[in-house]
Amino acid sequence: MSKKILIDLAKFRGTANNGEYNYGECTYDFHPDNIGMKDIIEQAMMMVTCRRCEEAPCINVCPEEALEKDEDDILKRATNLCIGCQSCVAACPFGTLSNRIITDKKSICDLCDFEDDSKPLKCMNSAPEGAITYTWEEPMSEDHIYKLNDKILIKDLKWEDLKE
Repeated sequence: MSKKILIDLAKFRGTANNGEYNYGECTYDFHPDNIGMKDIIEQAMMMVTCRRCEEAPCINVCPEEALEKDEDDILKRATNLCIGCQSCVAACPFGTLSNRIITDKKSICDLCDFEDDSKPLKCMNSAPEGAITYTWEEPMSEDHIYKLNDKILIKDLKWEDLKE
């Protein structure tokens, strides 16, 4: 088992304050507008929440062809093409895409200080309590924990689980 970050999407969703969400703002200076965590949340929502529509309206409406599906049918956004018009947000019939995370900017989290167990990641201090934690767990679908990448796990109900 290796150390990972566990992001609990439900805890982020529970922090709406006048329509605004606290996505654990990063304090790392080299992230444009400190939005590194928003990129991870976007990836997680597309992996877990997206319903993988056969004729995806979000893809079809994009004026810049910035959205596409990967080999696993997971929606990907090319921010070098995205103009931030948020047409995809309006077109998604399930509310998967959010105007709170879809921007024309991109900043990938670099897991600053990830190897130092003695202090939390900078985003952990500003995220909702318990929304971003360290873990040594492995992905477990029965506990609704899924692998985003080698260092990040996402905890959330997949949309398929909501049908049951």
